[in-house]
Amino acid sequence: MGKRIIFHIDINHCYAQIEEMKHPQLRDVPMAVGGHEEKRHGIILAKNDLAKRGGVKTGESLREARSACPDLLIIPPAYDDYIYYTEQVKNIYREYSDTVESFGLDEAWVDYTDSQHLFGDPVVTARNIQERVLREIGLTVSVGVSWNKVFAKLGSDMKKPSGLTVITEENYRDIVWPLPVGDLLYVGPATQRKLHERALYTIGDLANYPEYYLRKNMGAAGTMIHAFANGLDPSPVALNSFRAPVKSVGNAMTMIHDTESAEEVRPVYFMLCESVASRLKDEGAEGNVVTVTMRSSDLNWYMHQKKLDAYTDVSSEILHSAMELVEKNYDFSMPLRAVGVTVSGLRGCRGGRQLSIFADEQAHDRSRLMDTAMDDIRSKYGFYTVRRACTAVDPALTGFNAKGDHTIHPIGYFQGRKMIL
Repeated sequence: MGKRIIFHIDINHCYAQIEEMKHPQLRDVPMAVGGHEEKRHGIILAKNDLAKRGGVKTGESLREARSACPDLLIIPPAYDDYIYYTEQVKNIYREYSDTVESFGLDEAWVDYTDSQHLFGDPVVTARNIQERVLREIGLTVSVGVSWNKVFAKLGSDMKKPSGLTVITEENYRDIVWPLPVGDLLYVGPATQRKLHERALYTIGDLANYPEYYLRKNMGAAGTMIHAFANGLDPSPVALNSFRAPVKSVGNAMTMIHDTESAEEVRPVYFMLCESVASRLKDEGAEGNVVTVTMRSSDLNWYMHQKKLDAYTDVSSEILHSAMELVEKNYDFSMPLRAVGVTVSGLRGCRGGRQLSIFADEQAHDRSRLMDTAMDDIRSKYGFYTVRRACTAVDPALTGFNAKGDHTIHPIGYFQGRKMIL
């Protein structure tokens, strides 16, 4: 094993397994947790093993699922329960490390590097965690153990339920490289098609392809996935008390339910952009590159970015660029499950602003004053004392403190790196 020891732990078919834990009789029938068709969230969120054998797929519509499996029992989601039980599971992880990074409700990375001096062999500890989660909570988890986050996640996906896969610097070519290239983190359908056009079908094919040509044709994304295929992922696991590094400021979340349009996801992005703008002001920084990340309900990741004409730390300006990227690059043929926004290209605020004949400087100043006023009110009287009207449309979706209760997804690879724009 290399210098670092990283666990990725995944609660197997999380929502469905929690329902089975609450109601054991559900284990004997094909069952899925699904959204509400009348509220336009009629998709399969999770399924049990019997439903999977019946042809039910996560992310498909309830109608498609019933067509594939006529006996399917669909349970409405109980998000409060899912949040409660997944947090109890993660509390077990936190007994072994103070460095636990959530990746949605059901997944987390754990940096075990220093903890091995206290708890010993990482494989033994991983088994102990699996046994404790099953004994104390009643859920099964799969674990990947590796020296980086990407391969650790790949390992947890390989054997379910209750699987344990160890990927080392000595064996990764045998374990990882034969896998389909689409199994690699951030390789979604569009990227996979581009790689197939170059006869790159396995992760090994990608790893051994000249990085120069990937960078030339795919930009930063090509460089990133080439590095990932070779196990080159230095991004750290976020501390429980995570504080964004000064080279970029970002926030992301897995939404309480999937969103099916730009209009529906806009309030979520507004919440995230507010938190990013507030952190930029805390850092005394402003940036000129906005990056959005999106995770669809079929678990594929998408990333897009743009360079701004002027530096900013204003939430409405960050939101404008973020939504422009979303509307330009995502058609919502598949609902979105998780979203994120990052501002990079940072510099210290200089007490002044380069004037532009194209920009409305008065609007900029008014928006910044509004941001500052809201931050002051929230710091004195609590986050929920003031909020934008647009974020009150769907309280279940936007009822969170994006700055205080944020969930960061692994964008760390990009932090401190020059992006090709």
